[in-house]
Amino acid sequence: MKKLPNLSLYIHIPWCSRKCYYCDFNSYQIKKKIPQKKYIENLLNDLDKDLLIINNRKIKSIFIGGGTPSLFDPEIIEYLICHVKKKLQVSKTAEVTIESNPNTIELKKINQFIKIGINRFSIGIQTFNTKILKSLGREYSRSQVQDLLYNISNIQNINFNIDIMHNLPGQSYNNAIYDLKKIILINPSHISWYELTIEPNTIFFYKKPKNIPNERTNLKILKKGKYMLEKAGYSQYEISSFAKPGFQCIHNKNYWDFNDYIGIGCGAHGKITQINGDIIRTIKNKNIDMFMKGLYLKKKYKIKERDLPIEYFINKFRLLNPIKKICFSSKTNIPYVNIENKIKIAVNQGYLLETQFYWTITKKGINFMNNLLEIFLN
Repeated sequence: MKKLPNLSLYIHIPWCSRKCYYCDFNSYQIKKKIPQKKYIENLLNDLDKDLLIINNRKIKSIFIGGGTPSLFDPEIIEYLICHVKKKLQVSKTAEVTIESNPNTIELKKINQFIKIGINRFSIGIQTFNTKILKSLGREYSRSQVQDLLYNISNIQNINFNIDIMHNLPGQSYNNAIYDLKKIILINPSHISWYELTIEPNTIFFYKKPKNIPNERTNLKILKKGKYMLEKAGYSQYEISSFAKPGFQCIHNKNYWDFNDYIGIGCGAHGKITQINGDIIRTIKNKNIDMFMKGLYLKKKYKIKERDLPIEYFINKFRLLNPIKKICFSSKTNIPYVNIENKIKIAVNQGYLLETQFYWTITKKGINFMNNLLEIFLN
């Protein structure tokens, strides 16, 4: 029997208090009371459909994302987790993450989430600058950010990530470095430090933000920021992810290692390998009204063999550690010889280094990632 990849569970809760101007995720700004219990029941029914194709594997991590799932009551999230565990084998050591924003969670709620089995928090801060927060469409202030981070950092042995951005409208070099200094002083176990990019179907796409730092300033921010993080004990293990020893995000690494994941909820995506080697993609309905009527699955399809190399490398190249050659064939069911010529092109152009057993992305490969990935496109 083929050894199947590790399996995680992603749960999408699409509501948020306000749609951020840069956000391209499937989310809905709250206009009336959220039907929390009804949505959870639909999530669990959606999960039942996917149970048929996962071959009874154990779940290594659960990620409750959105939207802003911390808008939901802790007792509703407890009901969800309890019933998920009745339907799936969940590892006793599973990482269970919930996303939150400073205006949707406070100390009491954090402690309630911990009691029901949440063992990792991911908090979207983005910046301490109130003016820039408003320019992004964020609904909280610097003081709310500071209060939350003070409270969470004083909880013993808590595992938490902070999302922080650079290349923001109106952000200077000093602003960006100040934000990072503040986060480092708080000493989270994990920091996601990433650059603002303008995505299609966002408010910023149709109304371009002004005063974005130029490329020279942004490169200066990146260089200084990475030095500061490394000096503070954070290792960069992915393009925008930095962790203290032992605190790399298990769930996100599962994606980047081209393992499997169930995706349930409005607009969620899944990837599930079958015993015969086929890799199935699932895409759930993005329309919340249709999802709530039980029309969960929008599309399910087998990934074509010709598309597997780019699907594999678009994830693996995000990780900065060497890639075992043997993993390519074991995860894609494609012989190495099928991509040998493309690997040679990438090596000759200076994007990859190759040894007998490994490929390693170079600094040029990181800086020109799109050029590298184009080599693997058909």
